[in-house]
Amino acid sequence: MQLDGKIALVTGGGTGVGQAIAKSFAQAGAQVVITGRRQDKLEQTCAAIQAAKPVRYFVADVADRTQVASLIAWIDQEFGALDIVVNNAGVNIRARRMDEIKPESWDYLLEVNTTGVFNLAHAVLPQMRARRDGLLITISSLSGVRPSTLAGAAYSASKHAAAALMQVIALEEKDNGIRATVISPGEINTPILDDRPVKVSDEHKARILQPDDVAAAALFVAGLPARVHVPELLIKPITQVL
Repeated sequence: MQLDGKIALVTGGGTGVGQAIAKSFAQAGAQVVITGRRQDKLEQTCAAIQAAKPVRYFVADVADRTQVASLIAWIDQEFGALDIVVNNAGVNIRARRMDEIKPESWDYLLEVNTTGVFNLAHAVLPQMRARRDGLLITISSLSGVRPSTLAGAAYSASKHAAAALMQVIALEEKDNGIRATVISPGEINTPILDDRPVKVSDEHKARILQPDDVAAAALFVAGLPARVHVPELLIKPITQVL
């Protein structure tokens, strides 16, 4: 199978895209660990995925460096060094316009969407450097490619920053055999839609990307040989304008 022998971590793995990526990686032969803040969602995901190696979970907030350190130490002890890290955890808020956003909401989005990516990368890069191998995949957004009033100022800024971080890591670490990829999806039918200021119809949800679509893109990147680097991959509904 594509990912036999690989150890993979997926953040935000309890729902949506993270759940779909965990399933696709596990079914491709990887030992998968998912993390997130809600134990019940993580348990449900692990129980639902049928694969040769059971998916395991560890409750942690990617915005908390102490919890991230504990997560990486646990994975290292239980399974060994990570081969693949998928930074998928992300949040948005309902009051997202500049004339209504609160400073604490700005901080919250940057802490999860950007600093969370930094925390994981900073924690795993030393072991990847030591092995001269490793793959970081960050699930960003088209709003991290082009600013979006629909996504809001804080979300757009956080995704731009996370994408830039991955691009710099790719440049700095290429001679260490480490690859960093940004996957920037358009609209996806995930629970984050519930935080939209205007309710999203079921018809619209059916027309946009589904979690499995993004998971297929992540599996494509993860399954490539170590000599191949995909810096950025854009994926969108056919009807969405870039």
